[in-house]
Amino acid sequence: MSTIEENKKLVRRFYAEIDKGNVDVLDELVAEDYLDHSPPPFPGFPPGLTGLKQIFRLFWEATPGTHEIEDQVAEGDKVATRLLCRGVHEGDLPGIPATGHPLTMTATVIHRIENGKLVEKWSDKDLLSFLQQLGVMPEIGRAPE
Repeated sequence: MSTIEENKKLVRRFYAEIDKGNVDVLDELVAEDYLDHSPPPFPGFPPGLTGLKQIFRLFWEATPGTHEIEDQVAEGDKVATRLLCRGVHEGDLPGIPATGHPLTMTATVIHRIENGKLVEKWSDKDLLSFLQQLGVMPEIGRAPE
């Protein structure tokens, strides 16, 4: 049985490995039938660990950056993490050509852990700001260019 501190350490390692571009370590950290209740807004990715690895590869190649953990609390089998995500839009995202713009996004993520692996995720991300930084949506009060 995992302790709360082990669960928090697992989530911290998850983000640290992703920040290194080490997507293959997800085989060790994430359950095969991983359930993402808040997937990215890009269709066509399979569910589970396979889809998660494809999504992280896409984002690592298009927007390399970091996840800074600002707060983390845990209870039972869940860990809540408040993140500041930073990157640069160096590569294309589906339907969004590379802009070279720096990106910053906040997120609050809840992971559920079972048998030492991440099995479920819920998240709230500042997608409006993210899309504005990519130039996909105009800033409120500013005329589109």
